[in-house]
Amino acid sequence: MRYSRILQYVNQVARTGSIRKAAEQLNATSTAVNKRIKDLEDELEVELFDRTPRGVSLTAAGEMFIHFVREQLSEEDRMRSRLDEMRGLRRGLVRIATSQALAGNFMPDLLAGFKKRSPNVAFHVLAATHSQAISALQEHEVELVLIYRPPRTYKLEPIFSINQRLMAVMNRNHPLANHPSLRLRDFAKYPVALPDGTIGGRQLLDDVTLRQDIRLSSLVVSNSLEFLRGCAAKFDVVCFQIEIGVPTRDLEPFDLVAKPIDRRDLLEAPLMLGQLRGRRLPIASATFAEYAAREMDRWSASTNSPQGARSNAESATTDDQHKSRTAQNRRRKAR
Repeated sequence: MRYSRILQYVNQVARTGSIRKAAEQLNATSTAVNKRIKDLEDELEVELFDRTPRGVSLTAAGEMFIHFVREQLSEEDRMRSRLDEMRGLRRGLVRIATSQALAGNFMPDLLAGFKKRSPNVAFHVLAATHSQAISALQEHEVELVLIYRPPRTYKLEPIFSINQRLMAVMNRNHPLANHPSLRLRDFAKYPVALPDGTIGGRQLLDDVTLRQDIRLSSLVVSNSLEFLRGCAAKFDVVCFQIEIGVPTRDLEPFDLVAKPIDRRDLLEAPLMLGQLRGRRLPIASATFAEYAAREMDRWSASTNSPQGARSNAESATTDDQHKSRTAQNRRRKAR
């Protein structure tokens, strides 16, 4: 659609803070992008950007206008998705931000299963911290988030969630590897490899260790869960990851084992699938959200989670009621 091109220009310049960078990403010239935006500003009789030698930033009017731009671009995506569905093409793009812990295993499995049903749907997956994921959601860079221990914000509308406990990952020759269950204080005697403070699991660990006055000896700290797991495979440290992110098939080749931490230590938090509150999802994203919720529910049931799964933070319905209501909600939002 013709008018959407200028909206894309405005959106990309706002995101990058640079006309040159935006032009490169849009396969256009800086002159063309700047001229189209200047023409729009003349038409609106207001400046959308402050231009300085260091780059550009949104004016107060620009901040207001950018919300309109992103809503329009989202509506266009949703409309195109519906037209494709009417033509029987079932195409679309699903953009989702997910916790690092899911990027190596659960998400690829989830996409592979969905692609068997909808082979023409493409994906853009952003591995992010929960704060980065929420920011991407608010900026309309993604339609969905699947994140561990999400922050409390009214802008996040839960779709489905399951509780996830932290597991201790270690070499099978580690002194604690033969223990069927472990308390968090057991790890105070051994070096550990910890995620940094941007990771939800680290924040949960810090809360519990502070409450129980436990001191962990961190030999390695990193923002990469894959790196921490590699450290556990190579030398005598213990790292911590959520249960869904450490399937046995991926640990055995590296002589690693994952051990549960006793539930008395309360090392559990929700893994939540969510969207921006009030936003109507494109058909492809709404369909994927339904599929992801079913797979999360199936995973939770297969592990006999005592907490079960919930469609949102307030839900007290049964699983069957949840599935019916979630499907109805996703279809209504996609209309």
